Amino acid sequence: MPDRLSLANLARIPRDVARPRYDPAAVTVGILHLGLGAFHRAHQAVYTDDVLASDPRWGICGVSLKTPRAIEPLAAQDGLYSYLERTSDGVGVRVIGALRETVFAGTSRAALVARFADPAITIVSSTVTEKGYCHDPATGALNESHPDIVHDLATPDAPESAIGILVAGLAARRAASGGKLAFVCCDNLPHNGRMVEGLVQGFAQRRDASLARWIEDNVTFPSTMVDRIVPATTDADIAEAQRRLGVHDAAPVTAEPFAQWVIEDRIDATRPRWEDAGAQFVRDVAPFELMKLRLLNGSHSTLAYLGFLMGHEFVWQASRDPLIETLIERQMKEEIVPTLQRPAGMDLHAYCARLLERFGNAALPHKTRQIAMDGSQKLPQRLLGPVRDRLAAGAPLVHLPLAIAGWIRYASGSDEHGGRIDVQDPLAETFRAIVLEANGDPGPIADGFLDLASVFGADLVAHYAFREAVRKHVIALFEDGAQVTLARHLGVA
Repeated sequence: MPDRLSLANLARIPRDVARPRYDPAAVTVGILHLGLGAFHRAHQAVYTDDVLASDPRWGICGVSLKTPRAIEPLAAQDGLYSYLERTSDGVGVRVIGALRETVFAGTSRAALVARFADPAITIVSSTVTEKGYCHDPATGALNESHPDIVHDLATPDAPESAIGILVAGLAARRAASGGKLAFVCCDNLPHNGRMVEGLVQGFAQRRDASLARWIEDNVTFPSTMVDRIVPATTDADIAEAQRRLGVHDAAPVTAEPFAQWVIEDRIDATRPRWEDAGAQFVRDVAPFELMKLRLLNGSHSTLAYLGFLMGHEFVWQASRDPLIETLIERQMKEEIVPTLQRPAGMDLHAYCARLLERFGNAALPHKTRQIAMDGSQKLPQRLLGPVRDRLAAGAPLVHLPLAIAGWIRYASGSDEHGGRIDVQDPLAETFRAIVLEANGDPGPIADGFLDLASVFGADLVAHYAFREAVRKHVIALFEDGAQVTLARHLGVA
């Protein structure tokens, strides 16, 4: 085994690998980030790395909330890791030095809460995935019956949830007179800043009304839109990093060249000049957010579920399948774009064409099953939002019900050959109970899923035409398979 990537070995990295244009050891921490996964390290951390040469105050303290596995290799590498940018022409490699500290909440919770009180830290950000906020996806409200929220309200000094940790940290900051702070949510939630602000205020009010007032006066919650395709790191990525670096990197990340970060310009606290690295600060993020959630994420979910059912392991394979490609094109053009307000400076049709190119990047081994995870948390904003807008406008629903049926067919837990699907979802047990009660009958399975108000909301649960449209496709997917169902739907059978 070669030597490990570290500050001591940084000078040994070959010259064709980009290295930090600053001394990582001289960087101080100004950002606390919750959820130290691959997306953060390939997106926000790269933007931050770009500004550190001109302002070394913005090093990141990265927090893993659920497992130490995410930070153990990074801690052993002095926070350094390689960023692999993959295109059809090859791989660009760069060492990122923005991560200056790592914390595992499970063993360092008191130290983590105290870290919020440091006045040098003025930005707290997060990528904890949609399910990490313990909210009701259909309403956006705090789920007070969630086990983590129940625990944290009962034992606020030993929080387990992201919301409980955030409120505990803000309480510590108030006690230490730590000053103003901004919380920058970078997860795919509608109006994510406003939503998290509501969750925090709901929790804080239950804990201490005076704390809730202090948060209102001292913490801003700008909404954001983040965009970059970041697959899970593979053994091939680790081998590629080692070949290029000449030292072992146990924690590389890989991504496409495209990146976008749009941030609502309402941060009162001192912040990095992310705009110097290409981020956009705008008055209203909502048009950008809806564009990305519905066109990119909605299309991603559609091709993930139907692509998996058709035997495609990777997103690029699914996106190049003529049936899926045609469905995605029509779904975007006919049913999603009409629900959007064009963001300033954006051509929506050009954006759709660019998405298809990005999805088809064979250099990115993005698995359909990775996109398919946590569908109950993702569908409300990705697919059900445009469904509601079209129903409200009296517009027809043609393609979206098939995409939703694809999720139900996938979440039922077996593929078209009778093999088991490992459904990763907070409601997985509920899904299994629905399938068991239905005794495998597609119609009752569809009905059981469509009765889930936590996903569909009371309005869609009660909407007969919507239910029937989805139900018809669920039955077809079970009886005829995805290939035949899509071909018939698109008129090419």
